[in-house]
Order: sequence, then structure tokens, then C-alpha cells
Amino acid sequence: QGRLVESGGRSVQAGGSLRLDCIGSGRAFSGKNMAWFRQAPGKERESVAIISQNGGSTIYAESVKGRFTISRDNAKNTLYLQMNSLKPEDTAVYYCAAALSWGTHVSLYGYWGQGTQVTVSS
Repeated sequence: QGRLVESGGRSVQAGGSLRLDCIGSGRAFSGKNMAWFRQAPGKERESVAIISQNGGSTIYAESVKGRFTISRDNAKNTLYLQMNSLKPEDTAVYYCAAALSWGTHVSLYGYWGQGTQVTVSS
């Protein structure tokens, strides 16, 4: 068993910054590759960024490269997403997820948080 809980989502102006946190418990964090996904209204859930168990490898969606940074603190069981230069098209519910496998597909991830809303206004 395990649980993921996201926080940090809110409304911001375009060009602003936000940091999302995800705290994991039990099997939902330890030894897992971690990811941030997002889902905008009427769209499919998409991978934003993923990070390996030890933090040594990351993959970013092209749309967020250079603006977002994923990181993790294994001692605190916490995953982060630093989002800078936010754009209206970044508006979505952001989800934290965990997987044993490495990859960006939604189906690989067996643990999910409840999501946190990020709204970017122009």
C-alpha cells in the first residue's frame, strides 16, 4: 500500500512561478521512478516530467523543457516540480505518479495522487 499527496497548485499570472510538492508514503515512493503528469479539460493525461529512483535521470516533455525542473528528496519521500515562466497552456490538473518501470506512458504508473489544480491566466 502507499499514498501520494500533491500540494502547491494555485492560480498565477503568465510568466510567474510555482512549485508543486508530492509527499509519498509506503510503497508509493521508496524505490520508485516518479513522474508529474497533467490533464487539461477535454484532453488526455500527458507526461510532464519523470525522474529515476536515484534522481540521476530525467525526461521532460518538449513543451516544458527549459521552464520546469523535476527533483526529489528521497530522505523526505518528496517529489518536486519547479515551474517557471508559466503559460496559459500550462493550465491543468497536475498529478504525481510512481512506477517501478521507466517511461512516460500513463499505463506504467500504478500509484497516483489526487491532483492539484494549476491555473495560469494571461
